[in-house]
Amino acid sequence: MKQIPYWLDTAPALPDRSGKALPDEADVVVIGGGLTGLSTAYHAARKGARVVLVEKDKVGSGASGRNGSMCTQGITIGTGEARKRFGQERARELYGAFREAVDVVEELTHTEKIDCDFHRAGRLGVAYKPQHFESMKATQRDLADNFGHETQLLSRSELKSELGSDYYHGALLDPLSAALHVGKYVHGLAEAAERAGAEIHERNAATGLTRLPGGGFDVETLHGTIRAKQVMAATDAYTDKALPWFRKRLINVGSFIIVTEPLGEARARELIPNGRLVVDSKNIGHYLRLTPDNRLAFGGRARFAPSNPASDVKSGDILKREMTEIFPQLAGVRVDYVWGGMVGFSWDRLPHAGEAEGAKGLYYSMGYCGHGVQMATYMGRAVAEMMDGKPEANPLRGLGFPKVPVPFYNGTPWFLPFGGAYYKAKDKLH
Repeated sequence: MKQIPYWLDTAPALPDRSGKALPDEADVVVIGGGLTGLSTAYHAARKGARVVLVEKDKVGSGASGRNGSMCTQGITIGTGEARKRFGQERARELYGAFREAVDVVEELTHTEKIDCDFHRAGRLGVAYKPQHFESMKATQRDLADNFGHETQLLSRSELKSELGSDYYHGALLDPLSAALHVGKYVHGLAEAAERAGAEIHERNAATGLTRLPGGGFDVETLHGTIRAKQVMAATDAYTDKALPWFRKRLINVGSFIIVTEPLGEARARELIPNGRLVVDSKNIGHYLRLTPDNRLAFGGRARFAPSNPASDVKSGDILKREMTEIFPQLAGVRVDYVWGGMVGFSWDRLPHAGEAEGAKGLYYSMGYCGHGVQMATYMGRAVAEMMDGKPEANPLRGLGFPKVPVPFYNGTPWFLPFGGAYYKAKDKLH
């Protein structure tokens, strides 16, 4: 069993982008080589900026290469909550941004000829409890009437044509959500950024950031200091002490995934006949899909613990048990991959992006709450526009990070096991 992400292990080999001399200055320095940083670097370089990206490990080594490889529509807090917080017009605008984000990924894969198996597989939101299915009926009407988004409601009996399991009570099918091979996508986006003129420096962590009296910043790294007119903080769940203000505004939650041995096309299609992306309605839920080579990828929170080799194995055992509860026919199947990673959540469960208050020229986008593949790509493009003097390009403008509700919180979410126990108990109650 390999303890590395399937998506990175099955993508083409990356070139070594470490050990290069760091230039003395740049127009834009991007901190972080995930999808947010790579998209920002690509779009800013295409505008003619001299862009330098620094990454403490390898591009895609954080959340961007460790996720479920889903590119799904839908606002993180749901349409009802969005309307309650912001009113119908603003809720529709935000929902539209989440929809457009999938289009931006598709456009990039075509424009830059990124071979990453992108296709509109469709997303099945499956109901863990009967009352969840009743809520889906209201959601379907709301999406159609107020957001212009047509979905399909599937009863428990109709769901049998989409899922080889009797575990769920129905589903809501969004036909436009997409699947892709995120390892290939990360690699392709890095190559596209370099073709556009961006420099990528791997294994060179940013260690500090100093504002200069006349404007701009000195970005301290392991291998030297670079002066930048503008800086993009693109670190999300992997934000460290170099950016303490952002670190304490995120709750970093562990997520874990297993991938089975190849099942063969016939057996794989017995599980998910139409190759949908599947996300269940539990508070501590699961997400699953078939891989391009007919394995089942099965993920979830599993344990509220950090990712490390021992923790990942324990989480993998839990996930396999849960997988076979849903698909008893997989009881004897071998698990070939298990890995973990961190997901960045904000306190209000919305992504946040903009120019940092009181630090002109310092931009950020983070807190994707599990919607990172498409929103990171989209927001990288938006930040490049903001840097070019177009603040209206930010669909998240005006939201602002909420006040941190936990006194003395420094970015270490010590309270997660308690919250996890509460939500797991809530899932078990009928």
